[in-house]
Amino acid sequence: MHYNDATALPLVTFAQALRSQAGTCFHRPMPWDILLIFFVLGVIVPWRGRAKLQHLLAKPRVGPAERLSLYCSTIAFQWLATAVAAWRAWAHGFTATQLGLAIPERLTLLITTVSGAVLIVTLQWLNLRRMGRSASPLRRPLQAMAERILPQSTTELIPFFALSVTAGLCEEFLYRGFAMATLSRAGLPVGVVILFSSVIFGLAHLYQGRAGLVSTTVLGILFGTSRAAFGSLVPAIVWHMGVDLVAGVAGPRYLIQRTAVSDEV
Repeated sequence: MHYNDATALPLVTFAQALRSQAGTCFHRPMPWDILLIFFVLGVIVPWRGRAKLQHLLAKPRVGPAERLSLYCSTIAFQWLATAVAAWRAWAHGFTATQLGLAIPERLTLLITTVSGAVLIVTLQWLNLRRMGRSASPLRRPLQAMAERILPQSTTELIPFFALSVTAGLCEEFLYRGFAMATLSRAGLPVGVVILFSSVIFGLAHLYQGRAGLVSTTVLGILFGTSRAAFGSLVPAIVWHMGVDLVAGVAGPRYLIQRTAVSDEV
């Protein structure tokens, strides 16, 4: 099987599962507009991200203007998707508490958010440093991707930070707020809700390859568990921002610069 076929297989599987199970696995049938949003999140978004990355990888070099355009278009798309999902959630009577927008037990939430952020950010930094020092051939595709999408100057870093904040806010609302609320209302057990929303979240990062699919699905389970445990998106939002911000700072340092030095030698 070709690599492109292998990475596209989860999209086909998800689409088939969504079509076959939409009317049978839920205790309450989902409205068509909610199902359409799930289709966009589980099929269109992964396809769009994968197509964009393939386009960038086909180029010998990606300039700052193209990266800035990528950041801006992604920010616009995520806010548009969030606005549509919030609109339909409001239309179907979902409350702020059901969507994870409440902030209960503020002290406990603050301690969990801060301690979790420190741990996750540290692990992300150490993992990027480990990959940068690795001699494994698996590092090469990661470096190629990093060279094309990660910021390589202060001018690019500022909009990338804006993208990281946007991803933390918008993606957590979409996958842990909207998705988990609608799946819960459909009657699915909390464990299935967390797993299902995490798989969709992982598919959204399919452009990173199979390793990215797995790692983001695992992160999704962690984020979804925090949302279910605290009834709030705050920890997941902060943790998500931390992961992306570290990728923008440590990724170029350990992946891109190493490649540049090796090429000069």
